[in-house]
Formats: sequence, C-alpha cells, structure tokens
Amino acid sequence: MPDYDVLCIGNAIVDIIAQCDEEFLETNGIIKGAMNLIDTQRAELLYSRMGPAIEASGGSAGNTAAGVASFGGRAAFFGKVSNDALGEIYA
Repeated sequence: MPDYDVLCIGNAIVDIIAQCDEEFLETNGIIKGAMNLIDTQRAELLYSRMGPAIEASGGSAGNTAAGVASFGGRAAFFGKVSNDALGEIYA
C-alpha cells in the first residue's frame, strides 16, 4: 500500500494577500486578480509601499496537496524553497 494518495510536485509559491485600492494597483503596474511572479527587488519595493499582508503557501501543487489533506487524504508535496523567511512558510 502506498504511503500517500497523492504526490504533488511543483513550485513552492508564496501568496501575498493584502488589501489595496485601485490607485495602488495602477501606480505599481499590477493587474487586478492576476498572479505576478516577482524578484526580490520588486518584492522589497511593493512591501515598502503596501500595508499589512498575509503570507500563505500557494502554488497549484501545494494547494492541491492541502486540498487532498483537508478531505482526509494522504498528500505529499515536493518543491524547492529558499533559506529565507518565505521559505520558512513551507518548511
């Protein structure tokens, strides 16, 4: 019998969820409702301009594993993380 019902392999993406107004989106060139992969420099700029945020593990593979587990399944996730604060969300 396998150890897991589902093995998910993918990118360990961290979702940053924050409230903002339309002006913030326009000023920073962000498309409402879209996913944006950003580098460290862009992240630092946006963090300096925005208010409080929630950081949560995300990505389709990670979300799938979490969904399977929430229904009682046995799920595993393989993804590469950095040795930093955002990597700690997955560790």
